[in-house]
Amino acid sequence: MTRYLLRRAAHAVIVLWAAFTLAFAVLFVVPGDPVTLMLGQEQLQSITPAQLAELRAEYGTDQPFVVQYATQLWNAVRGDLGQSYRNGVSVTDTLAAAAPSTLTLAVSALLLGILAGVAIAIVASLTRRSWLRGVLLSIPPIGVSVPSFWVGLVLLQVFSFQLGWFPAFGTAGLPGLVLPAVTLALPVAAITAQVLYKSLSRTTAEPYADVLRAKGVGRFRLFFGHAIRNASLPALTTVGGIVAGLLGGAVLTETVFSRNGLGQVAAVAVGQKDVPVVMGVVLLAAAIFVVVSFLIDLLYTALDPRIRLTGVTR
Repeated sequence: MTRYLLRRAAHAVIVLWAAFTLAFAVLFVVPGDPVTLMLGQEQLQSITPAQLAELRAEYGTDQPFVVQYATQLWNAVRGDLGQSYRNGVSVTDTLAAAAPSTLTLAVSALLLGILAGVAIAIVASLTRRSWLRGVLLSIPPIGVSVPSFWVGLVLLQVFSFQLGWFPAFGTAGLPGLVLPAVTLALPVAAITAQVLYKSLSRTTAEPYADVLRAKGVGRFRLFFGHAIRNASLPALTTVGGIVAGLLGGAVLTETVFSRNGLGQVAAVAVGQKDVPVVMGVVLLAAAIFVVVSFLIDLLYTALDPRIRLTGVTR
């Protein structure tokens, strides 16, 4: 157990470091000067080149890549994410203000997507009607291929502008959460349904299932008592990637529905090359991914007692 925890901690450090390094390198090579973008054209015309150079020195953007990277990395290790170039607000405060809205949206979409995906996979596996199975299995490919922003725009047009059932914009209350959550849940449901259906088909065709049938175990008892539990492990593996996709999809979804959250914060920060804010968002997303991966490992041990946290199956 101790060895496993140490190994997971090392993996977490590597993931956080890799995410930080990649994001910082991409931001560095993107054209544009953070100080110039921060000031804007109007203010830029009213200051002298000496004042501009002084501002660059103050924010450290005049330093070489290695110096800027080392400084930002050391500050992050010490827990100091710095202040926004754009408004001078602490990055920690910025993330704390924006995270609840995004996490509420992401968790709602995750739960809704998993429930819908599991329902599609179970009904498609149990139904004896081939046409119904065909219809259900055609939903996941459509859900994966259709862009989320297009789905959001269609939902806005139908349920907000035409029917008036839900608000079109804003983050207030449960009604304002429904359409963004449905938009973000569609690809989650599609991926979950695809993976779980294939896993269920493979599990119910294994020799142990034939033995149980020969012993008189009924179809539903075999399915819900044995197959679901064994088939859920591959589906759990996709959750880590799904969580990362949810955080990325929140950028587009929050933009379409004008929701305040990490998506809007990240979009504005990237556009203005606000390095501290972008790095804060990246580190938060990487940390969530690490935590979710650890929780999935714990679920593995609960679903299959043969799996141990040492990584050995007995």
